[in-house]
Amino acid sequence: MDFSGIYPPVVTPFDERGEVSYDRFEENLEKWSRTGLAGFVIFGSNGEYVFLTAEEKLKLIERAAKTVPGGKKIIAGTGCESTRETIALTNAAADAGAAAALVVTPCYYSDKMNKKVLFNHYSMIADNSKIPVLLYNVPKYTGVNMAPDLVAELSKHPNIVGIKDSTGNVAQIGEILNRVEEGFNVLVGTAGALYPALAIGAAGGVLALANIAPAECVDVYNLFKAGRHTEARDIYRRMLPVNTAVTATYGIAGLKAAMDMLGYYGGPPRSPLLPLDDEGKAAVRRILETAGLI
Repeated sequence: MDFSGIYPPVVTPFDERGEVSYDRFEENLEKWSRTGLAGFVIFGSNGEYVFLTAEEKLKLIERAAKTVPGGKKIIAGTGCESTRETIALTNAAADAGAAAALVVTPCYYSDKMNKKVLFNHYSMIADNSKIPVLLYNVPKYTGVNMAPDLVAELSKHPNIVGIKDSTGNVAQIGEILNRVEEGFNVLVGTAGALYPALAIGAAGGVLALANIAPAECVDVYNLFKAGRHTEARDIYRRMLPVNTAVTATYGIAGLKAAMDMLGYYGGPPRSPLLPLDDEGKAAVRRILETAGLI
C-alpha cells in the first residue's frame, strides 16, 4: 500500500475542562481536507495520545472516518506497552475506520527492548492486525531507537508497510532506505529533515508543521517531485524556524497556540501539560509573521 505524501499528526482539541472537543476536531479536519494532504495521523505524539483513553481514541477515529473525504488515509496511533493490548487496539481502530496503524516502540522497559524483542513484538502485531502496520521510531520520547537492520528485517513482513522515523537523523534514514524491501514507505517524522529526506528517497513525511502550514509542506513535497528543487528548498528553509518553534522550543502548547492564531482550533493541552504563556505566544506570533503565515 502506498503511503507517500504529507500527513499531519493532528492535535487533539480539548475544551477548558480538559474534555475532548469532537466538534472542533471535525472542523479542523474539514479545513485540512481542503489542502493537498495525503491523509491524517490520529493521536500521534502531537495528538497527546498518552493522555487519551481507549474510548476517546476510538471515538476520534470514528469521527474522522465520517469527516475525511475518500482518498485521504486515516492512520491511527495504536502502540501500547504490551503486544496483546496493541493488537486489540489496532483491530478496534480498524473497525472504527482506520486504514493503517502507526505503532510506537514499547518503552517502559527500554533497556530490554532489543532487536529480538522488538522483532517479535511487531511480527506478532502484523500477523494479527486487520490493517497494515507502520513502525514508529521516536527515541526522543521513548529512549528506544530502531536500528536500520531491524527495520530491514521487519520490512519483509507483508503487513508491515512503512516507518515513521522521527530521529531527524538523515544518515539513519538513508541506511533504512538502503536496506528495506522495495515499496516500503519511509516517512520522515520532522519537517526539519523533510527536504534532505526527500532528496535521498523518502516517501514523504508525518509532520507537526503540517497542522499549521499544510499548504507549504505539501508544496515542498510536490515541487520536489516536479524537479523544482530551488522553489522547494526555499519554502523548506522559510518554514524551518516555524517548525523549531512548534516542536523543540514550545512543543504541543506552542503548536496549539499557533493553530489558534491561524484559524484552526488548538485550544489548551491536557493536564499535566500547560498552555503557552503570553510571552511564548508573542514569540510564536513573531515567528509566524516572519515566515509569512500571518
